[in-house]
Amino acid sequence: MPGTSYAPTVNRLLAALPRNDRLSMIARCEVVPLVAPDVLFQPGERLRHVHFPVTALISLATPTPRSAGVEVGLIGDEGMVGTPLVLGIAVTPLAGIVQRPGMSLCIGAAAFTRELKARPALRRLLDRYLFVRMTQLARSTGCTRYHLVEARLARCLLMTQDRAHSNAMHITHEFLALMLGVRRAGVTKAAISLQRLGLIRYSRGDIVIVDRPRLEAAACACYGADRDTYRDVLGPPPATRRPRPDRGLPTPIPAASKGPAVERNARSG
Repeated sequence: MPGTSYAPTVNRLLAALPRNDRLSMIARCEVVPLVAPDVLFQPGERLRHVHFPVTALISLATPTPRSAGVEVGLIGDEGMVGTPLVLGIAVTPLAGIVQRPGMSLCIGAAAFTRELKARPALRRLLDRYLFVRMTQLARSTGCTRYHLVEARLARCLLMTQDRAHSNAMHITHEFLALMLGVRRAGVTKAAISLQRLGLIRYSRGDIVIVDRPRLEAAACACYGADRDTYRDVLGPPPATRRPRPDRGLPTPIPAASKGPAVERNARSG
Protein backbone atom coordinates (compact mmCIF):
# COMPACT_ATOMS: atom_id res chain seq x y z
CA MET A 1 0.00 0.00 0.00
CA PRO A 2 2.10 2.93 -1.20
CA GLY A 3 2.24 6.06 0.90
CA THR A 4 0.71 4.62 4.03
CA SER A 5 2.32 4.56 7.45
CA TYR A 6 -0.58 3.73 9.76
CA ALA A 7 -0.54 0.89 12.24
CA PRO A 8 -3.35 -1.58 11.49
CA THR A 9 -5.77 -2.22 14.32
CA VAL A 10 -7.37 -5.40 13.05
CA ASN A 11 -6.61 -8.21 10.65
CA ARG A 12 -8.03 -7.58 7.17
CA LEU A 13 -9.55 -11.05 6.84
CA LEU A 14 -11.46 -10.69 10.09
CA ALA A 15 -12.47 -7.14 9.18
CA ALA A 16 -14.04 -8.48 5.97
CA LEU A 17 -16.44 -10.77 7.86
CA PRO A 18 -20.06 -9.84 8.55
CA ARG A 19 -20.40 -8.11 11.91
CA ASN A 20 -21.72 -11.04 13.94
CA ASP A 21 -19.11 -13.44 12.56
CA ARG A 22 -16.35 -10.90 13.11
CA LEU A 23 -17.35 -10.26 16.71
CA SER A 24 -17.61 -13.98 17.41
CA MET A 25 -14.13 -14.64 16.04
CA ILE A 26 -12.53 -11.72 17.85
CA ALA A 27 -14.19 -12.77 21.12
CA ARG A 28 -12.54 -16.18 20.82
CA CYS A 29 -9.11 -14.78 20.02
CA GLU A 30 -6.40 -13.48 22.29
CA VAL A 31 -4.13 -10.63 21.29
CA VAL A 32 -0.65 -12.05 21.67
CA PRO A 33 2.76 -10.40 21.25
CA LEU A 34 5.06 -12.27 18.89
CA VAL A 35 8.81 -11.90 19.18
CA ALA A 36 11.29 -12.27 16.30
CA PRO A 37 12.75 -14.74 15.45
CA ASP A 38 10.55 -17.10 17.48
CA VAL A 39 9.61 -20.34 15.72
CA LEU A 40 5.86 -20.91 15.99
CA PHE A 41 5.90 -24.41 14.51
CA GLN A 42 8.11 -26.79 12.57
CA PRO A 43 7.32 -29.03 9.56
CA GLY A 44 5.46 -32.17 10.64
CA GLU A 45 4.08 -30.65 13.84
CA ARG A 46 0.40 -30.47 14.73
CA LEU A 47 -1.05 -27.00 14.53
CA ARG A 48 -2.37 -25.98 17.92
CA HIS A 49 -3.20 -22.37 17.05
CA VAL A 50 -4.27 -20.16 14.18
CA HIS A 51 -2.82 -16.67 13.88
CA PHE A 52 -4.42 -13.63 12.30
CA PRO A 53 -1.50 -11.15 12.42
CA VAL A 54 -2.22 -7.51 13.15
CA THR A 55 1.20 -5.85 13.30
CA ALA A 56 3.46 -8.93 13.35
CA LEU A 57 4.87 -10.57 10.22
CA ILE A 58 5.22 -14.35 10.01
CA SER A 59 7.39 -16.11 7.44
CA LEU A 60 6.36 -19.54 6.16
CA ALA A 61 9.33 -21.60 5.01
CA THR A 62 9.83 -25.02 3.49
CA PRO A 63 12.97 -27.02 4.33
CA THR A 64 15.59 -27.70 1.68
CA PRO A 65 18.39 -30.29 1.78
CA ARG A 66 21.42 -27.96 1.83
CA SER A 67 20.11 -24.79 3.44
CA ALA A 68 17.92 -23.44 6.23
CA GLY A 69 15.03 -23.46 3.77
CA VAL A 70 13.27 -21.02 1.49
CA GLU A 71 10.35 -18.74 2.23
CA VAL A 72 7.09 -19.63 0.51
CA GLY A 73 4.87 -17.06 2.19
CA LEU A 74 5.01 -13.81 4.15
CA ILE A 75 1.88 -13.26 6.22
CA GLY A 76 0.84 -9.99 7.80
CA ASP A 77 -2.45 -8.27 8.51
CA GLU A 78 -3.75 -9.35 5.10
CA GLY A 79 -3.83 -13.05 5.95
CA MET A 80 -3.76 -15.94 8.38
CA VAL A 81 -1.33 -18.63 9.52
CA GLY A 82 -2.71 -22.14 9.99
CA THR A 83 -4.38 -22.71 6.61
CA PRO A 84 -4.08 -26.55 6.73
CA LEU A 85 -6.80 -26.47 9.40
CA VAL A 86 -9.17 -24.88 6.88
CA LEU A 87 -8.78 -28.09 4.87
CA GLY A 88 -9.26 -30.31 7.90
CA ILE A 89 -5.53 -31.14 8.14
CA ALA A 90 -3.92 -30.75 11.54
CA VAL A 91 -0.25 -31.20 10.56
CA THR A 92 1.76 -28.48 8.81
CA PRO A 93 4.38 -29.11 6.10
CA LEU A 94 5.99 -25.71 6.76
CA ALA A 95 7.89 -23.83 9.43
CA GLY A 96 6.39 -20.63 10.85
CA ILE A 97 8.94 -18.01 11.95
CA VAL A 98 8.23 -14.54 13.32
CA GLN A 99 9.98 -12.13 10.97
CA ARG A 100 8.78 -8.86 12.48
CA PRO A 101 7.68 -8.54 16.13
CA GLY A 102 4.18 -7.32 16.80
CA MET A 103 0.69 -8.34 17.77
CA SER A 104 -1.41 -11.20 16.45
CA LEU A 105 -4.92 -12.45 17.06
CA CYS A 106 -4.55 -16.08 18.12
CA ILE A 107 -7.25 -18.74 18.41
CA GLY A 108 -6.86 -22.38 19.43
CA ALA A 109 -7.15 -25.00 16.69
CA ALA A 110 -10.25 -26.65 18.19
CA ALA A 111 -12.06 -23.34 18.67
CA PHE A 112 -11.15 -22.29 15.13
CA THR A 113 -12.51 -25.54 13.71
CA ARG A 114 -15.79 -25.06 15.59
CA GLU A 115 -16.14 -21.51 14.26
CA LEU A 116 -15.37 -22.69 10.74
CA LYS A 117 -18.17 -25.28 10.91
CA ALA A 118 -20.66 -22.89 12.50
CA ARG A 119 -20.08 -19.84 10.28
CA PRO A 120 -20.55 -20.26 6.51
CA ALA A 121 -19.32 -16.72 5.85
CA LEU A 122 -16.01 -17.53 7.53
CA ARG A 123 -15.71 -20.70 5.46
CA ARG A 124 -16.41 -18.84 2.19
CA LEU A 125 -13.92 -16.11 3.02
CA LEU A 126 -11.13 -18.50 3.95
CA ASP A 127 -11.79 -20.68 0.88
CA ARG A 128 -11.17 -17.57 -1.23
CA TYR A 129 -8.07 -16.78 0.78
CA LEU A 130 -6.78 -20.30 0.16
CA PHE A 131 -7.23 -19.76 -3.56
CA VAL A 132 -5.17 -16.56 -3.33
CA ARG A 133 -2.40 -18.32 -1.42
CA MET A 134 -2.33 -21.24 -3.87
CA THR A 135 -2.09 -18.84 -6.80
CA GLN A 136 0.69 -16.85 -5.17
CA LEU A 137 2.60 -19.98 -4.23
CA ALA A 138 2.43 -21.31 -7.80
CA ARG A 139 3.68 -17.97 -9.09
CA SER A 140 6.54 -17.84 -6.58
CA THR A 141 7.84 -21.19 -7.87
CA GLY A 142 8.53 -19.73 -11.29
CA CYS A 143 9.78 -16.50 -9.73
CA THR A 144 12.44 -18.30 -7.69
CA ARG A 145 13.57 -20.31 -10.70
CA TYR A 146 13.68 -17.67 -13.43
CA HIS A 147 13.90 -14.13 -12.03
CA LEU A 148 17.06 -12.24 -11.08
CA VAL A 149 17.92 -11.91 -7.40
CA GLU A 150 17.78 -8.11 -7.53
CA ALA A 151 14.24 -8.16 -8.95
CA ARG A 152 13.15 -10.73 -6.38
CA LEU A 153 14.68 -8.71 -3.55
CA ALA A 154 12.77 -5.64 -4.73
CA ARG A 155 9.59 -7.74 -4.71
CA CYS A 156 10.30 -9.02 -1.18
CA LEU A 157 10.94 -5.51 0.15
CA LEU A 158 7.72 -4.23 -1.37
CA MET A 159 5.78 -7.13 0.13
CA THR A 160 7.32 -6.42 3.53
CA GLN A 161 6.54 -2.72 3.29
CA ASP A 162 2.93 -3.46 2.35
CA ARG A 163 2.52 -5.57 5.49
CA ALA A 164 4.67 -3.50 7.86
CA HIS A 165 3.04 -0.21 6.74
CA SER A 166 6.39 1.54 7.02
CA ASN A 167 9.22 2.58 4.71
CA ALA A 168 11.75 1.51 7.35
CA MET A 169 12.27 -2.11 8.34
CA HIS A 170 14.85 -4.36 9.94
CA ILE A 171 15.53 -7.64 8.14
CA THR A 172 18.62 -9.67 8.94
CA HIS A 173 20.82 -11.25 6.30
CA GLU A 174 19.57 -14.63 7.48
CA PHE A 175 15.95 -13.69 6.85
CA LEU A 176 16.68 -12.13 3.47
CA ALA A 177 18.54 -15.30 2.48
CA LEU A 178 15.51 -17.34 3.60
CA MET A 179 13.14 -15.09 1.66
CA LEU A 180 15.17 -15.33 -1.53
CA GLY A 181 16.52 -18.87 -1.25
CA VAL A 182 20.10 -17.68 -1.88
CA ARG A 183 23.32 -17.46 0.09
CA ARG A 184 24.09 -14.39 2.19
CA ALA A 185 26.68 -13.22 -0.36
CA GLY A 186 23.91 -13.06 -2.95
CA VAL A 187 21.78 -11.00 -0.59
CA THR A 188 24.61 -8.51 -0.07
CA LYS A 189 25.22 -8.15 -3.79
CA ALA A 190 21.54 -7.58 -4.58
CA ALA A 191 21.05 -5.09 -1.74
CA ILE A 192 24.13 -3.09 -2.77
CA SER A 193 22.83 -3.02 -6.34
CA LEU A 194 19.46 -1.57 -5.26
CA GLN A 195 21.21 0.92 -3.00
CA ARG A 196 23.50 2.14 -5.78
CA LEU A 197 20.42 2.78 -7.89
CA GLY A 198 19.06 4.99 -5.11
CA LEU A 199 16.05 2.79 -4.41
CA ILE A 200 16.87 1.81 -0.82
CA ARG A 201 19.25 2.56 2.03
CA TYR A 202 20.74 -0.55 3.58
CA SER A 203 23.02 -0.93 6.60
CA ARG A 204 23.40 -3.91 8.94
CA GLY A 205 19.87 -5.14 8.32
CA ASP A 206 18.25 -1.70 8.55
CA ILE A 207 16.47 -1.01 5.27
CA VAL A 208 14.70 2.17 4.20
CA ILE A 209 12.77 2.33 0.95
CA VAL A 210 13.54 5.77 -0.48
CA ASP A 211 11.96 5.53 -3.94
CA ARG A 212 8.96 3.20 -4.00
CA PRO A 213 7.84 3.87 -7.60
CA ARG A 214 11.28 3.01 -8.98
CA LEU A 215 11.54 0.00 -6.65
CA GLU A 216 8.25 -1.26 -8.09
CA ALA A 217 9.67 -0.80 -11.57
CA ALA A 218 12.77 -2.81 -10.55
CA ALA A 219 10.72 -5.66 -9.07
CA CYS A 220 9.66 -8.65 -11.12
CA ALA A 221 6.11 -8.73 -12.45
CA CYS A 222 5.15 -11.26 -9.77
CA TYR A 223 4.74 -8.47 -7.20
CA GLY A 224 1.99 -6.71 -9.11
CA ALA A 225 0.37 -9.99 -10.12
CA ASP A 226 0.19 -11.16 -6.48
CA ARG A 227 -1.26 -7.83 -5.38
CA ASP A 228 -3.86 -7.92 -8.15
CA THR A 229 -4.86 -11.50 -7.31
CA TYR A 230 -5.53 -10.57 -3.69
CA ARG A 231 -7.48 -7.46 -4.68
CA ASP A 232 -9.59 -9.22 -7.30
CA VAL A 233 -10.53 -12.15 -5.04
CA LEU A 234 -10.68 -10.57 -1.57
CA GLY A 235 -11.07 -6.86 -2.22
CA PRO A 236 -8.81 -3.79 -2.09
CA PRO A 237 -6.82 -2.76 1.00
CA PRO A 238 -8.61 -0.52 3.50
CA ALA A 239 -6.20 2.45 2.98
CA THR A 240 -6.25 4.38 6.25
CA ARG A 241 -9.68 3.13 7.31
CA ARG A 242 -10.08 2.54 11.04
CA PRO A 243 -12.41 -0.14 12.38
CA ARG A 244 -15.52 0.98 14.21
CA PRO A 245 -15.63 0.45 17.98
CA ASP A 246 -17.40 -2.88 17.50
CA ARG A 247 -14.31 -4.10 15.65
CA GLY A 248 -12.02 -3.38 18.58
CA LEU A 249 -9.56 -5.96 19.84
CA PRO A 250 -9.34 -7.66 23.23
CA THR A 251 -6.76 -6.41 25.70
CA PRO A 252 -3.27 -7.72 24.84
CA ILE A 253 -1.58 -10.14 27.20
CA PRO A 254 1.59 -8.53 28.64
CA ALA A 255 4.65 -10.24 27.20
CA ALA A 256 6.79 -9.70 30.29
CA SER A 257 4.57 -11.80 32.51
CA LYS A 258 4.55 -14.90 30.33
CA GLY A 259 6.84 -17.56 28.93
CA PRO A 260 7.69 -18.37 25.27
CA ALA A 261 5.60 -16.56 22.71
CA VAL A 262 3.36 -19.33 21.45
CA GLU A 263 2.85 -21.24 24.66
CA ARG A 264 2.31 -18.24 26.87
CA ASN A 265 -0.40 -16.57 24.94
CA ALA A 266 -2.69 -18.95 23.12
CA ARG A 267 -5.29 -21.26 24.50
CA SER A 268 -5.49 -24.60 22.79
CA GLY A 269 -9.18 -24.06 22.14
